[in-house]
Amino acid sequence: MTDDLATILSLERLQAAGTGPLYVKLRRTLEEAVRAGTLGHGDALPPERDIAELAAVSRVTVRKAIDELVADGLLVRRHGSGTFVAKPVSKVEQRLSQLTSFTEDMARRGMSSRSEWLHKGIHTPSPDEMMILGLAAGLKVSRLSRLRIADDQPLAIENASVSGEFLPDPSAVTNSLYAELERLNVRPVRAVQRISATNMKEADAQLLGVSVGAAGLSIERISYLGSGRAVEFTRSLYRGDAYDFVAELTIGVT
Repeated sequence: MTDDLATILSLERLQAAGTGPLYVKLRRTLEEAVRAGTLGHGDALPPERDIAELAAVSRVTVRKAIDELVADGLLVRRHGSGTFVAKPVSKVEQRLSQLTSFTEDMARRGMSSRSEWLHKGIHTPSPDEMMILGLAAGLKVSRLSRLRIADDQPLAIENASVSGEFLPDPSAVTNSLYAELERLNVRPVRAVQRISATNMKEADAQLLGVSVGAAGLSIERISYLGSGRAVEFTRSLYRGDAYDFVAELTIGVT
């Protein structure tokens, strides 16, 4: 890697990287190496001081160039590990007019999906869960937390709460929560979803393979049975660089 970088960051390469400040030339040079595959997915970059020495520039110049490449999603910083070439991200588009599970949504796109379970358990409900799910005193809540992955790319962290009345055994959920709720005849038929912008905190960024502070989509969803009873309360965090939510709008009648 050091030999490759020495060639990539040669004076001739930097001079050929167009006009502008040194950090812009360095960013362009590294970007071209990533896009050409000279620096491949998963490759670790040397420490900034080594890059500065190879390119004969200051560490401030290196930091500024790498900051921009991280912001563009070409590089990712991992706390305690270093800076790496990020995996290319394919955008996933989800329409907001249909209530489907993540598993169903990915299957329709021909993508393989899986989950890495972070937690399954039965708990005393929080005040928010009691109010949103309409839980009577003494009822428990089933909580399920998992990392949602499509084609080996982590896309979202999902934290779902379901009344123990509807899901008494969360361990019965193997892949699709909605498939288990359907088996129990309590699959939701409609939902209200709220989406807001957020920035990734360290623990979430590590799970999703993005940089701390990267853009994310925070989503809260309350799903209902045909009777109007709330059955599911889910808080999810999606990668902002990998997910697009699309809504079709029509002219209203006044």
